[in-house]
Amino acid sequence: MTGRGKAGGNRLRIALVAAATAALAAFSAAPSPAATPGAAGTETAWADCPNGYVGLTYDDGPNPSSTQALLNALRAGGAKATFFIWGQHAEQYPDLLRAEQAAGMWIANHTTTHPHLTQIGEPAAYNEIAGTQNTIRRITGQTPTLFRPPYGETNAQVKADEARLGLTEVLWNVDSQDWNGAGTQQIVQAAATMRAGSIILMHDGGYQTTVAAVPQILSGLAARGLCPGRITAGAGGGAVVTAP
Repeated sequence: MTGRGKAGGNRLRIALVAAATAALAAFSAAPSPAATPGAAGTETAWADCPNGYVGLTYDDGPNPSSTQALLNALRAGGAKATFFIWGQHAEQYPDLLRAEQAAGMWIANHTTTHPHLTQIGEPAAYNEIAGTQNTIRRITGQTPTLFRPPYGETNAQVKADEARLGLTEVLWNVDSQDWNGAGTQQIVQAAATMRAGSIILMHDGGYQTTVAAVPQILSGLAARGLCPGRITAGAGGGAVVTAP
């Protein structure tokens, strides 16, 4: 493709994402788990990813103050993300977990009570992970393959527990700092540092700043020829980001 053709493709992709995300304000608060992901032709916005894929991740949900709005924002932009589930919250809000599944998001494990795994010993650490595997499987019928240790704290024993459960550990290399009071523009700026293969840490923790950042993050990715991708196990066992 010529430089002019690539530029035209980028402009089209940005325009499509912008058009889709412009509708967010009109319906972000409305519960619509049955809506079709990538509606209104937004799949086209991510059809060309010349500079690769990045992983969008949200920890600690489901949360009645943010989950549905995040799903609406992501769907409006035709994007998918990985949601790392706090098991106790899934027990409290199973319908929101099912809404994530219905929206086509990837569901992953983030322990039952969000402890410091490296400090609680065994078998407590194993049970924290296994318990949420069982919770997610019972509610969704799916068994997670990805796991994120709370606070990113891991060691050899935690990794052994993950291996016993068939889980790939997923950390991050970009921190949005939404958990630390970052404003929407700070979150967007953090996302702007992502490159192919990057994984960004965000939270489904009731932060409206995180919800508000979604359209700008997606537009920024499109402008840089990057697409939201799927996190999976690489050849060496570590987490990698691939095409959805």
